[in-house]
Amino acid sequence: MSLSYEMENSRAWQTYLAQINQVTPYLEEDLIPFVNTLKRPKRALIVDVPIVMDDGSIQHFEGYRVQHNLSRGPGKGGIRYHPDVELNEVMALAAWMTIKTAVLNLPYGGAKGGVRVDPRKLSPRELERLTRRFTSEISPIIGPQTDIPAPDVGTNASIMGWMMDTYSSIKGHTVTGVVTGKPVHLGGSLGRVRATGRGVFVTGLEVAKKINLSIEGSRVAIQGFGNVGSEAAYLFHKANAKVVCVQDHTGTIYSEQGLDVKQLQNHVAQHQGVAGFPEASMIDDQEFWTIEMDILIPAALEGQITAERAQNLTAKLILEGANGPTYPEAEEILLQRQISIVPDVLCNAGGVTVSYFEWVQDMASYFWTEDEINQRLDKLMMSAVEDVWSKAQEKQCSLRTAAYILACERILKARKERGIFPG
Repeated sequence: MSLSYEMENSRAWQTYLAQINQVTPYLEEDLIPFVNTLKRPKRALIVDVPIVMDDGSIQHFEGYRVQHNLSRGPGKGGIRYHPDVELNEVMALAAWMTIKTAVLNLPYGGAKGGVRVDPRKLSPRELERLTRRFTSEISPIIGPQTDIPAPDVGTNASIMGWMMDTYSSIKGHTVTGVVTGKPVHLGGSLGRVRATGRGVFVTGLEVAKKINLSIEGSRVAIQGFGNVGSEAAYLFHKANAKVVCVQDHTGTIYSEQGLDVKQLQNHVAQHQGVAGFPEASMIDDQEFWTIEMDILIPAALEGQITAERAQNLTAKLILEGANGPTYPEAEEILLQRQISIVPDVLCNAGGVTVSYFEWVQDMASYFWTEDEINQRLDKLMMSAVEDVWSKAQEKQCSLRTAAYILACERILKARKERGIFPG
């Protein structure tokens, strides 16, 4: 792991703390004594994950599960497999989940987990062994009423299936609700894979109306073309916006006329990246931040919009598909330039919302159609946008600050009313 990456990840937690400090003056006076609850995780578990490799050797990997706050319900948050995973990053991601679930008014707290590993370097059998061992190590603190993992960067439905099976084996009976994002035939929910991207689109649509930005004909640039970026691109394309630029780990492509998103999805499925897409030109990665655009969707990793990049962005609306893509000093510049930002804790909450639907369906053993899922998702996301927008108008603040005010009020009222035990 590079020193620079460690510093960036440490900064993710500092970014979160800065956001809490910024929102504190807006809170009701009787909630202020409880604010420090939000500035430290409730529980952080670091585990050693030894596995037998295919060649017979034993390798050790470091794993984490952080429960940031459980005042409003069980922890909820993904499991990340990435070579640069470390504790400060996981703490920040868990904290943002606390805020996110509260903004959507879901009955959850925030959690996050991960293993420091490059999953692409493991065989399928090694990946399964890693997942099962990691699950067994964190099993004392997870469960359908305590902490519910889900997929994140580097993990998928199959990995959630292994986690569910391992936990169920430990408990001696099938526990489908211990994770979400599972394969549908193991109790997963329809619509889950596309839910985060759909949420980005729905919140973008609602805020665009409020700032009088026409979606039809608008120029959209997207960083990241995984589940989130590709689905958002597809829905904006269907709404007659022009997706003119896409950047991923393989490079940056550009088309003045707009990209055929369906063709690009097919290309990425075949070639594992946007590079070489025949209907577009390759441009330098840094040009992504200066091209003419109306809507920017950062849907990759955190810490992408720096102060320098914020100075040059031409977007009128930023939809944070990724967690923590905008540094606080960059946001100040963007707001001064009257660029609207739909914050991550609202914008990309479609995934956790459908995870909530999956959990509810598992508890009831009764499952909904994809149309029902999408209708319920759209309704919740639009309601959350309305709540946050109204709070921003009332307090005369940014959408991010409004979202944090709303979330912190809900969390801290729960903390206050539950009291502290033992006293």
